[in-house]
Amino acid sequence: MSLLADLLKARFDSGDFVVNDKLDEIMLLVPENRISETMRALRDEKDFCFEQLIDLAGIDYSEHAAYPNKKFAVVYHLLSLTHNRRLRVRAFCEDESFPQMSSVTDIWAAAGWFEREAFDLYGIVFHGHQDLRRILTDYGFIGHPFRKDFPVSGHVEMRYDPEKKRVVYVPVSIEPREVTPRIVREDDFGRERDDHG
Repeated sequence: MSLLADLLKARFDSGDFVVNDKLDEIMLLVPENRISETMRALRDEKDFCFEQLIDLAGIDYSEHAAYPNKKFAVVYHLLSLTHNRRLRVRAFCEDESFPQMSSVTDIWAAAGWFEREAFDLYGIVFHGHQDLRRILTDYGFIGHPFRKDFPVSGHVEMRYDPEKKRVVYVPVSIEPREVTPRIVREDDFGRERDDHG
């Protein structure tokens, strides 16, 4: 076990926290209601000094064998320049019908963009975010396209209505189709090599 994993276990010794040290990557599982205090400790305490938030992403764990009763999580990637370490922090949203998490924008300003992205694509609401609105889909978009229960073709499509002389949203008219890979190969492909070899 690495030094960082030992430090995390000593600091976050409650049964609610889990330290996982596999494949040279350390992951800290944090309860949803303790994400703010944990992140602040990871940034400020001298044993950790994770000054930078590198990435933040929402994840839909539906049908994932390792987490059978969980659906949405937020994963944070942190970097400590002081100690030259990286850490992955994962927190599951307790309410899957209305996933929510405390914002960490007051700890790392860089989280603002990433939290908006997770809100737009997964519908995870970040409490305390100053400007939580869609960032990749348009304002009239219905649903969150990275959720596993989101239909592949979406719910609505946008088109120009010449009678109304404006853009309108209508139910999707795309017929679902099965995509089968097509193999293009000559019948005697590789034969010459076999005859000589």
